[in-house]
Amino acid sequence: MGILDLWLPILAATAAMYVASTLIWTLLKWHNGDYHQLGNEEAAREALRGNDPGFYVLPYCIDMKELGKPEVKQKYDEGPIAYITMLPNGMPAMGGKMVMMFVYFLLVAVLCAYMVTRTLAPDADYLAVFRVAGTVAFIANCVALVPESIWFERPWTMTAKNCLDALIYALLTGGMFGWLV
Repeated sequence: MGILDLWLPILAATAAMYVASTLIWTLLKWHNGDYHQLGNEEAAREALRGNDPGFYVLPYCIDMKELGKPEVKQKYDEGPIAYITMLPNGMPAMGGKMVMMFVYFLLVAVLCAYMVTRTLAPDADYLAVFRVAGTVAFIANCVALVPESIWFERPWTMTAKNCLDALIYALLTGGMFGWLV
């Protein structure tokens, strides 16, 4: 059994993850509470205007040796401390992002198929296929998010919600593979 033999569970799992993601973000909206408005949004917008798209750190200090300098320590003590992602101006291009998310879920499903074909016999039972595909889908959708909370102080509640999403995707993916393999 090769990956191409699993084209149907790959497509079914991709579609299931994509639909679940769409429902989570547009209908359930449990991530909306993760985002907060700045106290003085207009002043922040004015202060940030003119910066190119990219990832910024405030205060700017990328050499750990500088942390020993009194003026750098003072900036950290006074705050604010922030990681800022600047995007291009204009309305977000949702179509492109949605296509990229579909491609991401397709990649996850292909990785699941790869692991299923490399770890299980072609006649494996539903539960064995479910476990392998579901575990790979969970790892792919959740585990890499943890360092964002460790290093960049992303709220752990945000990471936990994203991992709950990943669990839903994993259950759907495992189910699709278990059913269709």
